[in-house]
Amino acid sequence: MAESRVGAAARLRQWLIGRIRRSRLLPVGMPDKRTDEDRLGKPFTQSVLVYFPNGADALYQLRPWFAALKALDAARGVVAVFKDSRTAAIVRAESGLDCVTLARYGQLDEILSVSDVKLALYVNHDPINFECLRFTSLVHVYLGHGDSDKGVSVSNQVKAYDLCFLAGQAALDRTASAVMLYDAPSRSVLIGQPQLDAPAPMPRPDPSRRTVLYAPTWEASQPSVSYGSLLTHGAAIMDALTDSYRVVYRPHPLNGVIDPAYGEADAAMRSRADRVDGQDVPLEQSFADADLLVTDVSAVILNWLPGGKPVLVCRPRVPVPPSRLMDTLPVIEEGADVAALVAEQLSTDPSAAARRDLVEHYLGDTTPGAATERFLQACTDAIDLRDRAWAEQRRLGATGP
Repeated sequence: MAESRVGAAARLRQWLIGRIRRSRLLPVGMPDKRTDEDRLGKPFTQSVLVYFPNGADALYQLRPWFAALKALDAARGVVAVFKDSRTAAIVRAESGLDCVTLARYGQLDEILSVSDVKLALYVNHDPINFECLRFTSLVHVYLGHGDSDKGVSVSNQVKAYDLCFLAGQAALDRTASAVMLYDAPSRSVLIGQPQLDAPAPMPRPDPSRRTVLYAPTWEASQPSVSYGSLLTHGAAIMDALTDSYRVVYRPHPLNGVIDPAYGEADAAMRSRADRVDGQDVPLEQSFADADLLVTDVSAVILNWLPGGKPVLVCRPRVPVPPSRLMDTLPVIEEGADVAALVAEQLSTDPSAAARRDLVEHYLGDTTPGAATERFLQACTDAIDLRDRAWAEQRRLGATGP
């Protein structure tokens, strides 16, 4: 009798969990783990797997790679694995990639055991990545979701991956100097930023005013890398720009997740801006519409640089690692005359020549299409490396040491 009650309780618990996962009340950042049951036990036919266990609030990390992944899909076949069916549905609709939701590690193990997937790609350092990283039949490559001089851009977690595809020499230098006991030159491949290969959209200017794009980063989950400017500079920026310029505000999707004060500042900024560009507006469109960018220490700067337009960087309250960017670009200090700085940049653009020198150092060759080609070749080389290593393991397994 007691055993039947335990079984009934377990079934009720599973039913309740299922109801919650299907409920609109489940937060967007919490994976619903609604498995695609029809895919269980069936092999993946693709050679490349993209592992993204996060919710839809983190899609800003994956979206920039859609075009490059579609090109890789045409060449090698790509399957994207998720833990959240809502996120998978969005990616499937926006990218056309084969997207599969798997709730448990054992389900991925079952499928990979009958598949010939050779390469796994990751766009962040989520600890759940280790559910896929444990598979020894794959070459594991960290892509990241942008390059910047943020302290979190270098992490000891890079040691978990076989290779890291980096944007340019700056990223390699940063990794080599910051990560101990790690051979960065041999484990890194410089590919540039494939997301910058997308054709620039047509600008939508305001004929009556110049446009300033304010695109701050979020508060971050670690105090040491809290580079967001909403609390330190946001109000002063809006005070200086309102009426004189059209202000486009592009909020970070995670504003306020850690610190409610950032959420409040974000709401105030939205109410004052002339336009708010959410994640449904491509970053490239926000760039095309702006004459000047005001931002923080983040990957947004590097994506902006090839366009050749002026930029101002907000000085964070926390220390920033040594940075050629921060040594070169004009900086907004707390209490600065923001209006005067913006006017100077738009009229004379004194940092134009210095910014051009930064592009090669941080991004390599930005000729349209060049980075995507380097990405595809780097994936081919990684797969070839895997095939040779796999064959050698099979040989040693058959013949012994």
